[in-house]
Amino acid sequence: MGVAGSGKSTVGRLLARRLGVPFVEADDVHPAANRAKMAAGHPLDDEDRRPWLLAVAALIREATEGGRGAVLACSALKHAYRDLFRRAGARTWFLYLALDGETAARRVAGRAGHFMPALLVGSQYAALEPLRPDERGLTVDAAADARTIVDEAERALRESG
Repeated sequence: MGVAGSGKSTVGRLLARRLGVPFVEADDVHPAANRAKMAAGHPLDDEDRRPWLLAVAALIREATEGGRGAVLACSALKHAYRDLFRRAGARTWFLYLALDGETAARRVAGRAGHFMPALLVGSQYAALEPLRPDERGLTVDAAADARTIVDEAERALRESG
């Protein structure tokens, strides 16, 4: 979890490969209207996000009920969103890739072919509710090397059972 540009997809793919589970990119289930709105430079609100959040929760439920698990790259910006995901899969665990706004905006501006423009990074920080101490998961510095982050995440996952 984390804002755009925090490395969710890169770290997620590496972690999924390391754990031997499928990787899922939550951006791929955004409705076309959401993608168009963001591409036009307009931030999403909770009403816009609702169908997307329900689709992500369904992916979590499917991976959980299938017993195979998965690594899912998803912003999961608000505690309420993460609660929805935890209800979909009781063992849901979050890796929060914490990153400063300047670095996130620079990374997003450097991406080619993505619907999320750098000017929306600030709106993600406005909505962001960092992982709380009582939530299952780990907060890491997203400026660190991706392999270092994956090592930390794997270790923390194994320790959490």
